[in-house]
Amino acid sequence: MRRRQFLKTGTALLTVAIAGCAHPPVVLDMDEATADDITGAVSTTIDPGSEEYTVVSSVLENGSATRSGRHELFDRTDTVRVEDSFYDVSETRLESSEVTVYDVRIDFDPADSTPELGEIEYDDLPETDRQRLDRIISEDEPGQDGYEIGVDYGTTREVGNESVFVPEQEYDIIVYEGNRYRVAVDSRTTSEAEYRYEVTEVASSVDAFADQVREQYLFTLTGLSDAESEVVEEAIDGGYFEDDDAFQSVTDRIRKHEGITVDDFYGTWLLEYESVEYLTYAEW
Repeated sequence: MRRRQFLKTGTALLTVAIAGCAHPPVVLDMDEATADDITGAVSTTIDPGSEEYTVVSSVLENGSATRSGRHELFDRTDTVRVEDSFYDVSETRLESSEVTVYDVRIDFDPADSTPELGEIEYDDLPETDRQRLDRIISEDEPGQDGYEIGVDYGTTREVGNESVFVPEQEYDIIVYEGNRYRVAVDSRTTSEAEYRYEVTEVASSVDAFADQVREQYLFTLTGLSDAESEVVEEAIDGGYFEDDDAFQSVTDRIRKHEGITVDDFYGTWLLEYESVEYLTYAEW
């Protein structure tokens, strides 16, 4: 198994440990780890209905798949979980081309709400427009003058043929619950690439993949002094945040081992302490 560069676990541990508090200068947080936790630290679960799921399912059915997009689909991890199986994903950029991308902007408090193109009730918009605009229209918080919020509509291929705004704008006023909002459409040119995908099964079960992760990363933390043991016990109980000699000694011990993710001043490790496995986040 190749080393993954994925910070999901470390970030989650840190969030739990210091929620509601000022950021401490150092952190040691140890969270008891199940097999699901361990595999989640080095993979991404893709949900049915997502573009990632569609691509991987197509590869599993056909051997490979291609897609066009403005960005990589698996740019943060190359190992994905589909149900209880795990796959390494190969994403190869083939060629690129220039495409036009559209943004729809909303002015919630226009100085003039008289339509120049036409007006339309929000409920009469096509589904493709309501899907993109629903969140900002229903939760609008009018602020500064002008167009407050923009929505990335994407390319005409991504939008389809039903939109009344892209690529040809038919209306410039939306009426929502009696409020009149002005709509503007911008376009820009950007690069789009074609990608080819292949997958290799890493493991067919959570337990099997967890064992692979353990084989690469798991180590046992032993031989601690009383002061070091107190640091570890507090880290397990809720987090240790004191930059003292005992903390530095414990983190030095941990940093001698290969971490799941390691940066200049923080990292995540998988360790065993008193026969219990922990995903351990340290910031020094």
